[in-house]
Amino acid sequence: MPPLDADRCQRGYLSYATSLEPNVNLFTPLLVLACAGNLAELSGDEDILSQNDETARLAVEPRAVADAQSVLLTGATVMTAAGATHAPGWVLMSGGSISGVGGGEPPDAGGAVVIDASGKYITPGLIDTHSHLGVYPSPRAGAHGDGNEATSPVTGGVWAEHSFWPQDPGLEAAVAGGVTTIQVLPGSANLVGGRGVVLHTVPHRGARAMRLEGAPETVKMACGENPKRVYGGRNGAPSTRMGNLRGQRQAFSDARAYLDKWERYTEASGGEDGDKEKEPPKRDMDMDTLAGVLTGDVLPQIHCYRADDMLNMLQLADEFGFQIRGFHHALEAYKIRDVLADAGVSSSTWADWWGFKLEAWDGIPENAALLSEAGAMAVIHSDSAEGIQRLNQEAAKAMTAGERAGIPVDEDTALAWITLNPAWTVGIDDQVGSLEPGKRADLVIWDAHPFSVYASAERVFIDGVLRYDKARGGEPWSDFELGLEVE
Repeated sequence: MPPLDADRCQRGYLSYATSLEPNVNLFTPLLVLACAGNLAELSGDEDILSQNDETARLAVEPRAVADAQSVLLTGATVMTAAGATHAPGWVLMSGGSISGVGGGEPPDAGGAVVIDASGKYITPGLIDTHSHLGVYPSPRAGAHGDGNEATSPVTGGVWAEHSFWPQDPGLEAAVAGGVTTIQVLPGSANLVGGRGVVLHTVPHRGARAMRLEGAPETVKMACGENPKRVYGGRNGAPSTRMGNLRGQRQAFSDARAYLDKWERYTEASGGEDGDKEKEPPKRDMDMDTLAGVLTGDVLPQIHCYRADDMLNMLQLADEFGFQIRGFHHALEAYKIRDVLADAGVSSSTWADWWGFKLEAWDGIPENAALLSEAGAMAVIHSDSAEGIQRLNQEAAKAMTAGERAGIPVDEDTALAWITLNPAWTVGIDDQVGSLEPGKRADLVIWDAHPFSVYASAERVFIDGVLRYDKARGGEPWSDFELGLEVE
């Protein structure tokens, strides 16, 4: 391994990143806020501004930011994930959206609150395409295991939203790591595991209120070892990869028949010749989801490790005329990167998890870099309550692996692995994922280069609202740890 100079180490170009202190915010033991959408009221006198004290300044500033119609961030290195980096640069947020982004001298923003972010870095909010927060919340107790409806190989009618616990302390830790949007998915026990849900990491009393408005429906599917292990272990089907594909094909064949029946009913009911069916077809919740896949209204997210499994699923999609949106885990995606590029399918993978089961044996750390080199869409995901807190470091590791293998990856591309590409994967790249005018003002101010092992999220804005401030701690939204003493 070639020696690393101090500058490369500082910026996080390490194959195995370790943090000196965790990104996890140690939660303030307060009762959950029933209406936690606004920042907590701050006590103190306005004269505090006259004190020459950084702590005092930071205590008052969030109140001004919360009340402001516009906020102008200046002086930082602005990494847009849209092909441009401005150093120094500025970002103007107004009414929950990004009004402007640029380099050099900032514009006259009138009455905007100005935050001097000199020496800092600004990126889009991070997006995790594969999370089980809320459906497998902390602590990991049997009573909290609501992610797998492992009672039938096809359970398309279940929704992760209906298992999601919005007081999961892991959500607050994710925000402290710069994550502003997550796709929460069912587990991978089933061939069709049920619908996912795309959420903004903003505290609310229920999952429905956390949904990112305008995000399309998604569905979790799985191939490979998991379904055949779960049901084969019960002497049921599937018990082989052959059985997996038969089950998938049968499910979509049934969905096609179901969709045809509804289309005939709708056409007949809308006619004027009196030839109307008296009763609509019986609703089937599992078939509703798969019919949505066939019409393009529900985006398939498929758990697949091996290249041959991915090819089988692409052939299945061709047979039934639907488009796979993303493969997840996808440790062998590099073997078919040209196929994935041509198919327009993203691959959500890890930087360096591999070998934990046989179908994960051929994972390599250059996976994401090889995909990007081939023109395929790479995404770094977490599938972990811990990993979600350091997606920035995971992207840095994957970028470094590419560099060492002679596959140069620029920082904008690597940043897109955890911002713009995951936004596309879940169908919200028109709203978030890059710093561009008109998009939601989801962004992170980092206290060091975001690919550094020393970097942490200093402030996190979601829809232009300051949701996390490292100097003050997170906005507590779970009472689970009430009374716990944390060192």
